[in-house]
Amino acid sequence: MNTYVISDIHGCYEEFMTMLDKVGFSKTDRLILAGDYVDRGKDSFRMLRWLEQRHENVYALLGNHDEGFARSVGLMEGLDRKLGLQSGLDSPKEALALYESLRYYMKKRGLPGGYFDLYGTIHILLERKGATLRDLYRWMDLFRDMPLCYELKVKERPCVVVHGGYAERVEDILEAGYSSLEEFYLEAREEAYLLGGKPHGMVVAGHTPTFLPGEFPFNEGRVFRYYDKEKDCVFYDIDCGCAYRRKDPWGRLACIRLEDERIFYV
Repeated sequence: MNTYVISDIHGCYEEFMTMLDKVGFSKTDRLILAGDYVDRGKDSFRMLRWLEQRHENVYALLGNHDEGFARSVGLMEGLDRKLGLQSGLDSPKEALALYESLRYYMKKRGLPGGYFDLYGTIHILLERKGATLRDLYRWMDLFRDMPLCYELKVKERPCVVVHGGYAERVEDILEAGYSSLEEFYLEAREEAYLLGGKPHGMVVAGHTPTFLPGEFPFNEGRVFRYYDKEKDCVFYDIDCGCAYRRKDPWGRLACIRLEDERIFYV
């Protein structure tokens, strides 16, 4: 059995399918997805449908964009309940009306709306894909049920797959302003390497694209590998910015096979 890890698909469904074909992924293998399935790319809809129908050998973890998606849908659900609108669960028209009502309600009340559907993904699903509230609530629950990290052993070495960063104690990350391990798992960038880690182990994450100059894991769009000698911990950042590939020549989708640490690109 081979174990593959992919992160930050961001709606790049076709590239994701091409990657699965490239590595020859089968039912005898294990696939761990390290979050961020929606936003930025052109096909969050098909990515969501695939996640719903995934096989038991696919383990999907939560990313910060997925958490934001679920939070935005939760705001819609909350407004519908607060105002007693009783919007139809199976009506695309009523779902879109509720979406616009929330935009209006937040603006009228002077509430910060910048993080509601920040990338317009929900609006696209409603207006172009005919999604209903039943669909949105189902996808919200899908994300809310996802774990934040996945632990396994690779050649007797402990390994953690997570979206942003991994730390074992909240005390280790307080100096960077993180109030909880859950926040660190989703949001950590440079701090993931400086404060986090798995002693005598390996951490595989995404979240910070490796094509961004000035970022700690900058590697011209290739998978970034870092070894912390003091912790005896190997770090991998496998977010190579696939969703940016049409704007940046370094953007690509990456996959790592844990057993031999081989890297694949699409």
